[in-house]
Amino acid sequence: MTTIVVAMGKNNEIGFENQLLWHLPKDLKHFKELTSGHPIIMGRKTYESIGKPLPNRTNIVISSKKDWFQEGILIVGNIKEALKFSKKIDEDIFIIGGGTIYEQTLDFTDRLEVTIIDVEKEADTFFPKVDLKIWKKIEETCHEPDEKNNLPFCFQTYERIKPLEKI
Repeated sequence: MTTIVVAMGKNNEIGFENQLLWHLPKDLKHFKELTSGHPIIMGRKTYESIGKPLPNRTNIVISSKKDWFQEGILIVGNIKEALKFSKKIDEDIFIIGGGTIYEQTLDFTDRLEVTIIDVEKEADTFFPKVDLKIWKKIEETCHEPDEKNNLPFCFQTYERIKPLEKI
């Protein structure tokens, strides 16, 4: 199963100047629980914003830069390569960003794990619009602000209800 994991604001905003827009420890814990032990696919800019391979995951980075190299990650040239390699490792694959990678993978993803943060922020990177004729929300858990998480947010899980496109 291929799953997109994303945290976004009210207007689908996900980043600004290659950085996340918020720091929510519960969301980071949720992300870790979902992705640990599985391959994660991301673009080069997303990897650079993280700054290091995420532990207990196969980190696959898509980059068109032929001379770019980082220790501890697999670098591939496109989405198709990333998915082909990931499927050899595990049936559960997670797409973790950024905006361009989400756009390129949304049509052949099985599940969306979305954190909706109840805020509007200035952004230069956005998650693509989700067509609710294709996706069905199957779960939602909401959280109010607390001492560690300063914004209200909801974890939402969507499953595809229309057949996947072939890549």
